[in-house]
Amino acid sequence: MKKLLLTLIISLILNEMNAQNSIIPIPVNQEIINENFILDSNTNLINTTDDSQIDSYSQQFLEFLNTQGIILSQSEKPKKKNNSIELSYFKNLKSELGEEGYELKVTKDKIQLTANKSSGIFNGLQTLRQLIPLNNKQGEAIEIQGYKIVDYPRFAWRGLMLDVSRHFFSVEEVKAYLDKMSQYKLNVFHWHLTDDQGWRIEIKSLPRLTEIGAWRVERHGRFGTERTPPKKGEKATYGGFYTQEQIKDIVKYAADRNITIVPEIDIPGHSMAALAAYPDLSTKKEPKYVAPGSKFSEWYGDGKFKMLIENTVNPIDEKVYEFIDKVFTEVAELFPGQYIHMGGDEAYHGYWEEDSDVQKFMLKNNIKDSHELQSYFVKRVEKIISSKGKKMIGWDEILEGGLADGAAVMSWRGMKGGIEAAKMGHKVVMSPTTYAYLDYTQGDSSVENKIYASLSLEKSYSFEPIPEEVDPKYILGGQGNLWTEVVPNIQYAFYMTYPRAFALSETFWSPKESKDWDNFITRTEHHFNRFDLENTNISKAVLDPIINIYKDGDKLMCKLENSVPNTEIYYTIDNTYPVKFGEKYTKPFQIPIGNLSLRTQTFRNKKPIGRELLIHRTDLVKRVK
Repeated sequence: MKKLLLTLIISLILNEMNAQNSIIPIPVNQEIINENFILDSNTNLINTTDDSQIDSYSQQFLEFLNTQGIILSQSEKPKKKNNSIELSYFKNLKSELGEEGYELKVTKDKIQLTANKSSGIFNGLQTLRQLIPLNNKQGEAIEIQGYKIVDYPRFAWRGLMLDVSRHFFSVEEVKAYLDKMSQYKLNVFHWHLTDDQGWRIEIKSLPRLTEIGAWRVERHGRFGTERTPPKKGEKATYGGFYTQEQIKDIVKYAADRNITIVPEIDIPGHSMAALAAYPDLSTKKEPKYVAPGSKFSEWYGDGKFKMLIENTVNPIDEKVYEFIDKVFTEVAELFPGQYIHMGGDEAYHGYWEEDSDVQKFMLKNNIKDSHELQSYFVKRVEKIISSKGKKMIGWDEILEGGLADGAAVMSWRGMKGGIEAAKMGHKVVMSPTTYAYLDYTQGDSSVENKIYASLSLEKSYSFEPIPEEVDPKYILGGQGNLWTEVVPNIQYAFYMTYPRAFALSETFWSPKESKDWDNFITRTEHHFNRFDLENTNISKAVLDPIINIYKDGDKLMCKLENSVPNTEIYYTIDNTYPVKFGEKYTKPFQIPIGNLSLRTQTFRNKKPIGRELLIHRTDLVKRVK
């Protein structure tokens, strides 16, 4: 009995130590100090700087502590030397820390957070938040493990993209997304504001963009053939947009969380919502509707496709450039960041190639093909954006036909476009589908929304943004992208974003040599608990078994795996349950012929940690590659 009690106590102590040694992204250097700081309502938060931005960051931290039952006072001058949290700037700048780095020291007497700039203080406070266990009783003192941390980011651009065109997210939902980003030191919010399914930003000089372009007829279920186009006379009731006042509010909210917003206006393709408002901007000038998710394109593989309805603007029409100038004039005034994203992806050229006026223009201007025509368009857009005092960035298709001077490239079709742009001396953000597309299925298709591709947490964690053949100075950083065709609400957006955003955060922040999967997934499991305590959705698909089906001669074989340490997999193939009384997996096994299903689940210490997967033999056969 005594031995059992001792084991339990040791286990509790180790769990608490792990809880306070689970920082994501992992710091550059961290050292445990063999003493603890006691945080309670007598602790004093001291801002020794004269920077008002630090006051804003401090207030956010105090509000977080308040949710944990700790109410602190804040002052500019210390009342006492001990039991305080002190925020300060270095007297002499430490160049290795840059603008976003910090030093954090936790001793029994005080917590000292020091940085060169305010953004470093903000990042240090996010680390400190993670050192504080959650779900404390009201007014209960909190014990924080002693630490010395020196930390700074690997990349300046650590981004996430949220598509608000396919589904509209409210101001409060966007702010919630920003909150979670900031806690994991992600500092660029790429806001995909326009697409075929909705125009989401108020442009006062072009009111029809939101009067018409922001609304579509309501449809439910998957995008594609199951959704029908608008019926004659049917009212467009689904959608919404952000007023300019709301955008200013969100921009400030992001800045107060060390996040820069990069707005995207997607042109020349993906413009059906804009053309619904102003059809004369297309070549055919035919009436359009805002796409409700119904099928209006055919995809043939290898990136080749055909649009059944024109969704590109006319690249030879001067009215198009007047329109673009008006849009970017107002966008530039709203967003203080240095970049504006012009899209440029998946622009279908077929309607350009069929238009006689376009062909005459190309012949007159020695433009040999539609790729050069898109390059002509992109270069003109770049001049418009630069005239507003901004830099242009676009998806890697803007390389085709020749890249505009000064443009940066976001490489999504693998790394190839980014490598090409970097070798040309252009700045690059790496965001390849193979590692960074957060709309991809992240678990077994029997329990997840199945789409055309998958991306596991482990695969995302293996991302390395700097190819060997590229000078690192051209790689701004990387980004994860959440397209929302199958993401209709904010809680599901969190589910699809996390924990893969943990993996990307660590890739973009931490030293390459610090990355270790087993260590990362152990820390990730701790953050599963944090999300649960905050009542925020998060995917735990990584805990599920990984099912591999293959043929060995005429035999249908099954191999089960799991990439999380200290797990066991149990399974049944005789239609019996619960699975914990089945077979423990040790080696590949045969799936016999019959009306039966594979049932499998992951366990640790005899307790289930993953979901139970149930797949009929007929579906297993379809998985054979």
